[in-house]
Amino acid sequence: MERRSALAGLLCAGFAGLTGLAPSSPAAAAPAPGRTARAAAGPRPPASLLGDEIRRLPTSRKVLALTFNAAWDVDGIDTVLAELRRRKLPATFFPTGTFAEAHPAAVRSIADAGHGLGNHSYSHPYFDDLSTTERAEEVRGADAAIRAASGTTEPLPFFRFPYSSTTPESITDVNDLGYAAIEFSADTNGYLGPQGGMSVDKAVKRAVDAFVPGAIIQMHVGSNGSGVVLDAEALPLIVDAALAEGYEVIDLRQFLEGAAGVR
Repeated sequence: MERRSALAGLLCAGFAGLTGLAPSSPAAAAPAPGRTARAAAGPRPPASLLGDEIRRLPTSRKVLALTFNAAWDVDGIDTVLAELRRRKLPATFFPTGTFAEAHPAAVRSIADAGHGLGNHSYSHPYFDDLSTTERAEEVRGADAAIRAASGTTEPLPFFRFPYSSTTPESITDVNDLGYAAIEFSADTNGYLGPQGGMSVDKAVKRAVDAFVPGAIIQMHVGSNGSGVVLDAEALPLIVDAALAEGYEVIDLRQFLEGAAGVR
């Protein structure tokens, strides 16, 4: 799938001072008539994050964000959380609703560790194949499951499409529900495991090759039954490489705080 540039619609007043970005269209950010916005009382994404998929943070600084999808089992989660805790680093996790229902303790442990929780749909379908109503059911079902599992933690208004399969229509639908479409600059492909031809070294290389200011790195927890979580093993090596190249790991929640902490 071709990557559409997310940079054209990213700059608004909240990101004043960041360079190389054009203002987003107010029309693109406004919910379509007759649609229902996200019911949550928590933070909402700024207009600068709406209207397109986001694959790179809107900054020219050497910063990057670590993200993890969770749709299978809990393999690797304790290892990843321990490494993030040891390094005092933030990450954002995108669980599915079915994962949250099956593994509420894991979702609670992520929330209790202070990491952000995004939304990765309820059942991980291709959104291209769904109607607007079905997309809303997937997003809202996941939101309810993540809230129930995490306790008092407010899920983030960030949605990551299953299979990273997006269309302008599906992006509009999740935007109208109150979510920004947060995708990624690179996926390590660690989720494929050794059986899919991947190794720790290959996963690390895919991440390092994608290092640019504002990169969003996608990894996965869970092993889909194999017991091997390459991304959990790759994480410390990815962080070491980022620090060696002068990058700072930042929290995606800074998207909700304007330029604070990003300048």
